[in-house]
Amino acid sequence: MIDPDLTVPERIAALIEAELAAAELGDDPILCRTAQAFRRVQRRPRAVTVNFSGGITQTCWSVTRGDGDYRVIYLPTAGYFSLCVESDFGPLDIGVHGPALGCFGSV
Repeated sequence: MIDPDLTVPERIAALIEAELAAAELGDDPILCRTAQAFRRVQRRPRAVTVNFSGGITQTCWSVTRGDGDYRVIYLPTAGYFSLCVESDFGPLDIGVHGPALGCFGSV
């Protein structure tokens, strides 16, 4: 269980670390390489406004540096991660949701 006294960014970082550690210690070499690639672009969670279809916006948490095309975001109200495309108006949710590595590896 994640310590309830942690800040929101600390809780998100703990979720990611648990997922990365499990992938790196597992026996799936592709998942292990995906985790290593994720670590190279990982950032401390930072609040960012995300755009959703229908003109809805929500404050979420960016957990990877954008590569100019995509970045991984944590959606706090949903409790999972999202792959967002970069746009002129900021990150845009494209409907790829789930664990951080699943979103990251789907590109």
